[in-house]
Amino acid sequence: MRQVLGILGDLRPRFVNKIIGIPAVIRIANLEDLDALVAIENRAFTIDRFSRRSFRYLLTKANAVTLVEERDGVVCGYAMLLFNIGTSLARLYSLAIHPDYQGKGIGNALLNEAEKVAMERNCITLRLEIRKDNIPSISFFEKHDYRKFGVLKDYYEDHMEGLRYEKSLGPQQKPDLMRVPYYEQTLDFTCGPAAVMMAMKAIAPGVVLSRKLELRIWRESTTIFMTAGHGGCGPYGLALAAYHRGFDVEIYVNGESALFIDSVRSAEKKEVMRLVQEDFIEELHRLSITIYYRALGLDEMYDKFDQGGVPIVLISSYRIYHEKFPHWVVVTGYDDRYIYVHDPFVDTEVGKTSTDCIDMPILSADFQRMARYGKAGQKAVLILKPRKGKKGKTHH
Repeated sequence: MRQVLGILGDLRPRFVNKIIGIPAVIRIANLEDLDALVAIENRAFTIDRFSRRSFRYLLTKANAVTLVEERDGVVCGYAMLLFNIGTSLARLYSLAIHPDYQGKGIGNALLNEAEKVAMERNCITLRLEIRKDNIPSISFFEKHDYRKFGVLKDYYEDHMEGLRYEKSLGPQQKPDLMRVPYYEQTLDFTCGPAAVMMAMKAIAPGVVLSRKLELRIWRESTTIFMTAGHGGCGPYGLALAAYHRGFDVEIYVNGESALFIDSVRSAEKKEVMRLVQEDFIEELHRLSITIYYRALGLDEMYDKFDQGGVPIVLISSYRIYHEKFPHWVVVTGYDDRYIYVHDPFVDTEVGKTSTDCIDMPILSADFQRMARYGKAGQKAVLILKPRKGKKGKTHH
């Protein structure tokens, strides 16, 4: 665990716990708890400590909740939760108990309350990281039904590995998840190539994911211009990049007009983008790669997923990042209520790691609202599949 969070919340006690006869209250932390939180931090950790400034930010600005357990006016432990905007995923950022109060059930009480708070926020998955050498913490969380699902190399200040753990807070949800290796985009404009790489690796494990491949696919599929800086990648160029690497691909767009044109004001840039996409489409036609000029419904996308296809979906990033730019994600699974995606963008400025971006659960209704871009509501989905036989003709 270690990342940025925090919020100034309701100060009313939420939970009363009687341990060895001493009344204990769990409540949401406030700025008056700063001294106590810093004291616990300095006693509980030797490295990767939160500073006083970090705690102030966590308590007042971040999209998070910090819980404390208090006994007779003394704060003896805390738990921090981070929430992902637009998703049903929460992260236990830190759990710390003052050494003088360890072994009294405080960790259990804080963890149980943290899980309740996460569920109240409609989160169905809670994740965290633990140092590989922290055997007591590993044992503690495994006893609370957390399962290891990944490793973070060179994660802590002293280069120790971090172990990723998660727990389903909605046991009734049983998603059909595909094993899709995760790849984090390394540049602001390479979400499309990163998404295609993950999909290719899921279908063909021998594919080697590298930054060189990421940049090569971007060069092959860029639209040249976008709102600012380098151009992003549209569905046509990404489809060609995947096809030329031995994969079948279906393209679903809800109209024949050029995508992302409204993201630039210059008439010259609009014309360049139109010509680039026209050239992509001409090559797609020559290769007889299937293009469907219609939106792909969720049920149909689920069917294709069940048949081994990997959906790559264009979304508007506004609902997750509060910034309006086109963004590509990979669908990794679904259940009755949620769609699960790999998001190649890791927003390190708010303290996220790839743990927050793997198999992100998003309510299907919310996903449908975000799976469009711009005022025109442009939609695009690619379905990557193993190469089989001849391609079909273009459909309208």
